[in-house]
Amino acid sequence: MQLAIQEELAHPAGNRGMREGLSSTQVERDEENQMETQRMVTPSLASSITQCTDVEFTKGLHQKGRFPLLSEDSVQRMAEKVLVTGGAGYIGSHCVVELIEAGYQPVVVDNFSNAVRGEGDVAESILRIEKLLGTNIEFHDLDLLDRPGLDKLFKKHSFSAVMHFAGLKAVGESVEKPLHYYRVNLTASMNLLEVMQAHRVHNLVFSSSATVYGDPQHLPIDEQHPVGGCTNPYGKSKYFIEEMIKDHCKAEKDWNAVLLRYFNPIGAHYSGQIGEDPQGIPNNLLPYVAQVAIGRRECLSVFGNDYDTIDGTGVRDYIHVVDLAKGHIAALKKLKDDCGCKVYNLGTGRGYSVLQMIKAMENASGREISYKIAPRRGGDIASCYADPRLAEKELGWKAEFDLERMCADLWKWQSMNPTGFSNGTAS
Repeated sequence: MQLAIQEELAHPAGNRGMREGLSSTQVERDEENQMETQRMVTPSLASSITQCTDVEFTKGLHQKGRFPLLSEDSVQRMAEKVLVTGGAGYIGSHCVVELIEAGYQPVVVDNFSNAVRGEGDVAESILRIEKLLGTNIEFHDLDLLDRPGLDKLFKKHSFSAVMHFAGLKAVGESVEKPLHYYRVNLTASMNLLEVMQAHRVHNLVFSSSATVYGDPQHLPIDEQHPVGGCTNPYGKSKYFIEEMIKDHCKAEKDWNAVLLRYFNPIGAHYSGQIGEDPQGIPNNLLPYVAQVAIGRRECLSVFGNDYDTIDGTGVRDYIHVVDLAKGHIAALKKLKDDCGCKVYNLGTGRGYSVLQMIKAMENASGREISYKIAPRRGGDIASCYADPRLAEKELGWKAEFDLERMCADLWKWQSMNPTGFSNGTAS
């Protein structure tokens, strides 16, 4: 059996060019299964394999360290290219890992607004994933505001779907710079939708947020909870994008979209190679707590201890980022059902207070975490946690990792990367 591998491995101009001397390779399997060649056959290469249904052959490659063992379903799905916007960021990068492991071929675009530039003008997170999985990932330094550049990318590739993560995401900054957030997040998403429409790519998974629910009217929050009462421009931008997608799906009956409303992603990949690396002062609780534990920050401010909660501090639904990434794979599969436009919460259904999270990170790190009580912040709410049952029912997805695992993986990332991706390589 012959595997005709014809994929051109050139990265876009200004990125890396040819990678590792691979241009086109033909791997022959004879009766003795001679696999002494040193060429690496990866999922990226395998995406254009014209004949690959022998699972036993892929097992042989896996056993020799050529690439991760793929299921028969994954082998059959290898030709599917998925565009991942903002794929070098925290959630996007973890989804890139899950896409590759599920047998898809991600093509990543990012403008480095929340990612660290590595060797060859490629995001450090992407370089680490390549090393971790023994694969090549096509990466483009591209801003979605660059409509011609986006159109050029769609002319080059035939995408089966798009995962859209790209956008500004700091709540506090959005209050200070509302027009900037509306221009970037809304214009970028409109450009993407229009280019998708022009190139007949009609499948979309959108990274939304529980912020679209605003101040909870009931708990737990299900997908029927009213939306639009957002307390900040960041949340409003997510809500507006959701509405644009819903309206477009109504007008274009051949479109399918899954809108995923996240609650509070934390943790990191178990390898410690990729994780959350805020550029500047962290806006979210757990990265700040981890930086206090590692010694980068002196003390955590706990905003308010007089809420109607178990210990007076705010309660949130925290979900492991890998669980969240697996939810995106489930959403991608849902698109195959010609589902129209669907909305799902991705959370655990359980809330933890700020003080409970501090204690959990102390247990994970073995270090005392200094904190002080500060006044409440405007716009903060007492409790917010999901009802995730619809995702379990319709996507077959459920969060698996508990709080102990979330904090253990976060601490492994932070301790291996005290200053984040700027280390260059994890220690």
